Amino acid sequence: MPTILSNVKHKPQKIPARLVFSSPIHWLAFGGGSGLAPVAPGTFGTLVGIPFFLLLAGLPLWSYLMVTLALFIVGVWLCGRSSASLGVHDHPGIVWDEIVGYLVTMTAAPPQWQWLFVGFLLFRFFDIVKPWPIRWLDRRVAGGFGIMVDDLLAGVFGLIVMQLLLYVA
Repeated sequence: MPTILSNVKHKPQKIPARLVFSSPIHWLAFGGGSGLAPVAPGTFGTLVGIPFFLLLAGLPLWSYLMVTLALFIVGVWLCGRSSASLGVHDHPGIVWDEIVGYLVTMTAAPPQWQWLFVGFLLFRFFDIVKPWPIRWLDRRVAGGFGIMVDDLLAGVFGLIVMQLLLYVA
């Protein structure tokens, strides 16, 4: 069961690149180092989601969903371990959740540059704005599940808008 946050301080701190690149857990959680970006690490992490999507786009829908679910489950463990090791809940450099959230938004989307861009904008919008219940969960659920669940929901919000846009296009 995820821990409920109560007055937990989010203290982003600069993480040395040598730490990220010396640990497979941190390296994956930091999106291969994209989370080390000095500004907007979540945006850079989402960019890493694009090649993941392009690799998965040719799969049947059920396979795409199973791989995305597996990446989410791995992310709960991975982000939880990285966060605990760093001693900071949901450090901004941990971007595995953005990668998975983008994949959720892109479910059943065509692998064309226009839709890659639209999906990117939609996911980033919902991840940054955090409409209810995303913000509520982000502030109250700790651990790896807490890190992953708000981006999962941002991805679902993006998916709904993406599918509506595809329907009217």
